[in-house]
Amino acid sequence: MTVFNTRIRRIARRALAALAAVACTMSLAACGADESGKIRIGIKFDQPGLGFKKSGTYVGFDVDVAKYVAKKLGYSEDEIVWKEAPSKQREAMLQNGDVDMILATYSITDERKNAVSFAGPYFVAGQDLLVRKDDHSINGPEDLNGKRLCSVTGSTSAATVKKKFASEVQLMEQPGYAECATALFSGIVDAVTTDDIILAGLASASRGKLKVVGKPFTQEYYGVGIKKGDTQLATKINNAIVDMIQDGSWENAISDNTKGTNYTPDVRYNPPTPDEGEEA
Repeated sequence: MTVFNTRIRRIARRALAALAAVACTMSLAACGADESGKIRIGIKFDQPGLGFKKSGTYVGFDVDVAKYVAKKLGYSEDEIVWKEAPSKQREAMLQNGDVDMILATYSITDERKNAVSFAGPYFVAGQDLLVRKDDHSINGPEDLNGKRLCSVTGSTSAATVKKKFASEVQLMEQPGYAECATALFSGIVDAVTTDDIILAGLASASRGKLKVVGKPFTQEYYGVGIKKGDTQLATKINNAIVDMIQDGSWENAISDNTKGTNYTPDVRYNPPTPDEGEEA
């Protein structure tokens, strides 16, 4: 009788699971995906030190800034819905209303401002190069002619190198920075390029196998991406960033997330003055 009852319970559980799966396909809200009353923030999931998904939690400087801004807007950490924002999908995510804001090493550019608006900047990075620790042949972007350079799909970093510094560089795109780092480890590429603070995180995660060249050659102004034309939200976000800088939280977040990397933000540009997006 006990065996029979156990079998019945198993059948019942399977039936309920099947019904739940059907319900999920019909209504996301019915499956616990109701996002009402919450703020949806896009971040990177694969950038150590900035936006990184680790055992179901999210850590990094971008994450810390996002939490601070969200709190100033009236949202607790439990009311944040984190969403991955790959470089090539960021504009579409904002335009489609998939997220309320994006903090994902999102450089403010005139081209991007045709599609979305920005608040900030909350940080100014500089484009640099990541190479293998024992490689002494690459000391700047001019040394990349005939070399293989990796960057992430949707990023403008590699195109900048090819256009301004090394016209004969061979470009390779990968979907994420982890893939670029793997290609560098294995010798498929000779260098990875993106912003110095991102590369510092990758170098730290490599346990000494990779190094940042340490000669930044651009300025990248990180903004908070928002829906185009939302000047009121931009003003609120900018005020929150000012508060974060003034109360010391900004500096603490930088220190906590770059520990052990010997990385220091360029004091000529940091901390920045957040004034983007407030005028229509």
